[in-house]
Amino acid sequence: MPPASPPNASSLPFLLTGIPGLEHLHPWISIPFCLMYIVTLLGNSLLLLTLRLDRSLHQPLYHFISMLSAIDLVFSTAVVPKMLGVFWLGWREIGFENCFIQMFFIHTSTAVESGVLLAMSFDRYVAICHPLRYHTVLTGSRATQLGLLALGRAAGVMTPLMCLLTSLPYCQSRAIPHSYCEHMAVVGLACADPSLTDLYSLIVATLLVGTDSIFISFSYGMILRSVMRLPAQEARLKALRTCGSHVCVILLFYVGGLLSMYLQMFSIGRGPHVQVLVADFYLTVPPMVNPLVYGMKVKQIREGIVRLLGQWAGLSVSQA
Repeated sequence: MPPASPPNASSLPFLLTGIPGLEHLHPWISIPFCLMYIVTLLGNSLLLLTLRLDRSLHQPLYHFISMLSAIDLVFSTAVVPKMLGVFWLGWREIGFENCFIQMFFIHTSTAVESGVLLAMSFDRYVAICHPLRYHTVLTGSRATQLGLLALGRAAGVMTPLMCLLTSLPYCQSRAIPHSYCEHMAVVGLACADPSLTDLYSLIVATLLVGTDSIFISFSYGMILRSVMRLPAQEARLKALRTCGSHVCVILLFYVGGLLSMYLQMFSIGRGPHVQVLVADFYLTVPPMVNPLVYGMKVKQIREGIVRLLGQWAGLSVSQA
């Protein structure tokens, strides 16, 4: 009987190292990430339930906020459980296909979130600059269509990237110096020239992030100009408060993403653990903060959460 042929090196599992140089601190480092993940699950789930059950919140803006919460749940769940497995149990191995599936969910989620933030900026622009046309321009079905368009755009540009990445041959050294399948860290293990993959990812990132951020900046610039023209100070403050939570989420998303990306590209003078920790926090902090920002800053959502919790408390008392 002929001997079995050795497995193709490119189909072997990868090994996640966690945080290079800080492996002895993994159990302690895992605590804040675990707590953030719990807050992410509870906060986004509560926000989704509130927006789903409270009929007064069935408006286009709140459809977009629901989409952000759903994206954040998918985003964090694609990364944090495996990360905690590495930190707690030493489950470093991740299958070849699973690694790229995780990467696909990370990149697709960030691209969808960028598209939804763009749609939200358009929603606020119409609501503040053209209030009389708001209910004709933006409806619930149109908000859903914009969300599906953002999802289709993200999946459409990320699928070719995954095809390019999986077609590369990978060397016998399978250790990824990261706590998840980070794009640049995985490409660094390729035995072939990844120039085409790097060029494609650079073009996609520039077009998506660059175009979205330009249109978002333009929308909020027009909103600010329109708000400053309002005669009543109370109306100006109300409009600014309405947009304040959106601007906080946008800054956290884009500034955090750019910081993480540049640290991965230019690591001169910084230990590898700094790059990994910044990337890990970028994947875990925004999904945790987003529902807290909307829950505290948007009055209608805050009141809806209070009503929902009040109903649950009343139901518990009546059952007791």
